Amino acid sequence: MLATPAPSLAESRDNAAFDALLWTLSRPGLPRDLPEPGEQSIVPALLDRECLVYAADPLLMPEIMRTGAELADIDKADHVFLGAMATSEPLADIAIGSDYYPDEGATVIVRASLGAGSGVRLTGPGVDGAVTLQLGGLPNGFWKARAARLRYPMGFDLFFVDGARVVGVPRSTTVEEL
Repeated sequence: MLATPAPSLAESRDNAAFDALLWTLSRPGLPRDLPEPGEQSIVPALLDRECLVYAADPLLMPEIMRTGAELADIDKADHVFLGAMATSEPLADIAIGSDYYPDEGATVIVRASLGAGSGVRLTGPGVDGAVTLQLGGLPNGFWKARAARLRYPMGFDLFFVDGARVVGVPRSTTVEEL
């Protein structure tokens, strides 16, 4: 009889983080808990040796380096960790894929305050009617910069992290500032 190996605590944590991320992309604007606070729990869930990654926060580098992912410029990165943003300018450089390969658009992770700040209304696939979401800590012009880059199916998917909570906004989601 063959025994099934039991996952380690790290594997279970990373699987739970990955599950939370997928859940939030399939239900835009609805928060989900991560197993641990911050981007550090997202890094091992998303990255491996085949990923190109850009990180604006040098404190994430040790965790990123443990995954074996390769560091890249923002316009070449598959995964972009922007941390707490002071300006929306980096959004202009993020990979959005192409008509033939829209899946080459980046996954972007941003720190924000969920339930505080200005409001947005989300509509589109995965949203039951509309979802209103408050996000604080985003720079002025963030949503306009995002809209300027999207040409669906090309674009990038967003995760907003606030401690151990995460919210997803996929490229297919329409965002209206309130």
